[in-house]
Amino acid sequence: MSARSSKPHEVVERALELSRADGCVVIADEQSTANLRWAGNTLTTNGVTRGRTLTVVATVDGKEGTASGVVSRSAVTPDELEPLVRAAEAAARGAGPAEDAQPLVTGVAPSPEFTEAPVETSSAVFADFAPALGEAFARARAGGRELYGFANHELVSSYVGTSTGLRLRHDQPNGTLELNAKSPDRTRSAWAGRSTRDFKDVDPAALDAELAVRLGWAERRVELPAGRYETLLPPTAVADLLIYQMWSASGRDAVEGRTVFSKPGGGTRVGEKLTDLPLTLRSDPNEPGLESAPFVIAHSSGGDQSVFDNGLPLAATEWMREGELRHLTTSRHSAGLTGLPVAPGIDNIVLDGGTDRSLDEMVADTGRGLLLTCLWYIREVDPASLLLTGLTRDGVYLVENGEVTGEVNNFRFNESPVGVLGRAAEAGRTEKTLPREWSDWFTRAAMPALRVPDFNMSSVSQGV
Repeated sequence: MSARSSKPHEVVERALELSRADGCVVIADEQSTANLRWAGNTLTTNGVTRGRTLTVVATVDGKEGTASGVVSRSAVTPDELEPLVRAAEAAARGAGPAEDAQPLVTGVAPSPEFTEAPVETSSAVFADFAPALGEAFARARAGGRELYGFANHELVSSYVGTSTGLRLRHDQPNGTLELNAKSPDRTRSAWAGRSTRDFKDVDPAALDAELAVRLGWAERRVELPAGRYETLLPPTAVADLLIYQMWSASGRDAVEGRTVFSKPGGGTRVGEKLTDLPLTLRSDPNEPGLESAPFVIAHSSGGDQSVFDNGLPLAATEWMREGELRHLTTSRHSAGLTGLPVAPGIDNIVLDGGTDRSLDEMVADTGRGLLLTCLWYIREVDPASLLLTGLTRDGVYLVENGEVTGEVNNFRFNESPVGVLGRAAEAGRTEKTLPREWSDWFTRAAMPALRVPDFNMSSVSQGV
């Protein structure tokens, strides 16, 4: 019998039956992907994949506390199921008490579709997109542009079962489109990306038209030195900065005095104003177009994530409300340690509360400044201030008297997302966006463009 001939919910039930531990959590993730890749206005590859990963969490009670063992394996056959369960139990018995130990979650209503077959993607997801992409190739070729990029669609059905009776399921679609346009001599490059659930809301022709304009801007080149510039950050760049801020917003780390959210002298900055703009940073599993798992799915413990929290319901959470810090991420364990409310991470992020002005309107209201395309190679420099460094990429443009007048060189930047929020002079219209740097890990974001009067371009970069 093959690894995929057993239904996922049956595998979960069988693993729970095999368990001899005091507690058990089983997660079956059924994944399917479909993708297209292209280069030089020509489709180069396409493919479809299928896979299953099974994670078993065993918990063992002892005199000193409860220990946990976690083992994950892919393509587990029926004959390999019991050895996997035993391996998790052995790992638990060989471990010391788990610091994050909590009673396994109970009392969550089962998902009605728990026993149904997993959803799967296929090349059919590109039925409308692929012909439109072919037409974009023809227009680009006629206009002297070369298009490069890829489209990827993934569907993951996650089945979570526990020895305390939870039977939960979540289906997560995730699509990304990244498109680069280059001049034939490869000296000019522009990028655009989109996040989508089903590829019905992405338009290759519109993206190609946008990139054609940007390549036209780049026909005039202006060299600028490092320095602080009024800078317009598009939604994708804002998302990359604020996703890293969210990943760094650990309640426990803040209480222990190790992050930008630590209050001098002790405690956290919850309740402090981070920006004078009336911006709200929030996550909601039910956010339209950005829907994510409505309960915790934790394949491992670490930071403010705990395998003991699997199945814990998630609710809409405001991390910042009208500029005021309201919540930091916590598990049940770290909430108990810190006295902060329980607030697990949620797999989407939205910043709203700005004006209804588009990025083009913000450009038109700029005397002299820079317009970025995206950020790249972002790395942390100082966790205490959340100072990040990274590069601009695929187009930095000079704005003069409300018009883009040319392309300038790329830069290395040094900025803190918290500092950027605190100094931002304007936020535009919130729109769904694809974070370029973090698109392999986090895609569900909606952000406004930000105007920062003194963004720190710390040095000139030779990148394209």
